[in-house]
Amino acid sequence: MADNAIHISLRQDAPIPLAVDLGCAGGEILVLVGPSGSGKTTLLRAIAGLLTPAQGRIECNGETWLDTSAGTCIPLQQRRVGMVFQHYALFPHLTAQENIAIALGHLDPAQREPRTRELLELVHLKNLDRRLPAQLSGGQQQRVAVARALARDPRVLLLDEPFSAVDQQTRRKLVRELAQLRGRLNIPILHVTHDLNEARQIADRICIIHHGAALQIDAPDEIMARPKNSHVASLIGHYNIYEGTIADHDAAKGETRLLWEGLELQAPHRPEFAVGQKVEWVIPEDQMVLHQRRRPSAGERENPVIGVIEECTQLGHHTNISLKPRHCEALLNFTVPAHVARRNDLREGEGIGVSLLQQGIHLMGKS
Repeated sequence: MADNAIHISLRQDAPIPLAVDLGCAGGEILVLVGPSGSGKTTLLRAIAGLLTPAQGRIECNGETWLDTSAGTCIPLQQRRVGMVFQHYALFPHLTAQENIAIALGHLDPAQREPRTRELLELVHLKNLDRRLPAQLSGGQQQRVAVARALARDPRVLLLDEPFSAVDQQTRRKLVRELAQLRGRLNIPILHVTHDLNEARQIADRICIIHHGAALQIDAPDEIMARPKNSHVASLIGHYNIYEGTIADHDAAKGETRLLWEGLELQAPHRPEFAVGQKVEWVIPEDQMVLHQRRRPSAGERENPVIGVIEECTQLGHHTNISLKPRHCEALLNFTVPAHVARRNDLREGEGIGVSLLQQGIHLMGKS
């Protein structure tokens, strides 16, 4: 990896398990996603030097921060890590400028005020330098925390749920500002969040973590469309996960035929799965097309599934549908705009059809 990158390889069984191999390049945002207690914060703490794992190696910007096999463990103060916490951790009796300046002890006194003003301008707070934290909004406090983390000219920036304590509008603004900031910093940024939508907006790559293990690291669109297995699929919010059997391959047509409870489906060509092999498969809800009762289309012939609506629940501007196919006991779950549900008179007990788009069907080995 390039010198301005970080590479982490960590292993331990307790107290919190870790089995992680990942890297993050300069100017890249790697978002760590996983349920509470999955090890995301533990990973950040290990990178920062706040804890030492049983086994591992961390290299950043060409320096070895940790190598347990060689007995190397550079202390926190020497790692030049910028870390931003969920609840800001600002000193309440210090102004915004003073909160930043306290992290500039490595500079000559004459350089500290100009550098503080540069950082305040970088995070869009140049006119609020004299305000105490209590006089700032949540978003402004978080910007001060980011500026303070950058004050030490860090080699890596670690963000631990930094936007979870602010309202949605402020959160969207901070996410946008972070995306703009990364290009100017050109350092690795590891960002922890529970919010998958936020991760998809901001990440260059997403790392799915569970029980301390990095299950899959990929670009956001790739990880959503092609999860590694059903475990990853469920962690990223997919509901339509099923079992099937490979029926046949047709290389000329670029398709694999899948038997799902006796119903044959066409999926993208996956010759690595043997005919007769049991597999799991997933279909994202945005890859399901409702058959309109009044205006049928040719596209409805693509993997059609007919069934009865088991549940129909309107939530704001959308309606959640659970469809029980007539060929099996599984449920297909999808969402349509509320006006579409009204126009098609969708209600519990009504018979409808949907098409499972071939390109949206993703086959996975059984986990």
